[in-house]
Amino acid sequence: MRRADRLITLITLLKDGQMHRGPDLAARLGISLRTLYRDMDTIAASGVPIEGERGVGYRVTAALTLPPINLTMLELEALHLGLSAVAQSGDPELTGAAKALAARLDAALPEDGAPGQGAGLAVYPFADAALGFRWLPQIKQAIRARQKLVLTLSGMDRTVRPLRLDYWGRVWTCLSWCETTRDFAELRLDRIESLRVLPQLFIDEPGKGLADYAAR
Repeated sequence: MRRADRLITLITLLKDGQMHRGPDLAARLGISLRTLYRDMDTIAASGVPIEGERGVGYRVTAALTLPPINLTMLELEALHLGLSAVAQSGDPELTGAAKALAARLDAALPEDGAPGQGAGLAVYPFADAALGFRWLPQIKQAIRARQKLVLTLSGMDRTVRPLRLDYWGRVWTCLSWCETTRDFAELRLDRIESLRVLPQLFIDEPGKGLADYAAR
């Protein structure tokens, strides 16, 4: 067994909170007691809260923690999608864990500048959030190719020119020029019921581009 795998196995054995004797752990892993002591020193030095000592035994005294991590918006998107999937797994324990983690993430996210306050990861419906992600590839491609889309929202078809995708740490929106309403619209991806890519391309026209939206 590789040392890295052995360390993970040790942590897995210890996280039940019970006291484990060194000789028993060494025998279970097929290593010498000296090697076990070195491994335990490494685990403790890595930040895992270990209680115990040589000749007595070891146990993990608290929940495992991670060091502070700075996430990009794309990484946060991936994490959000993963939580959405886990929350829909049908396993009550996993669903509860996903919601608890979402609550922690939501508390850590900056609130200023985020639309829809109160609609964070923790309380935002997981199933609805997951629905929004399925439209991302087509909308991204349409923005790059400058293709028009027909979106169905609340049972109504709207022909739009997708201009920009925005992720707020809670939901995805697509800033578009809507040819149906003749105005700009911030459309939430999770509210899209169907999407169709039109063959027509669009070009910049006065009053219908990103610069015009920013000038408002």
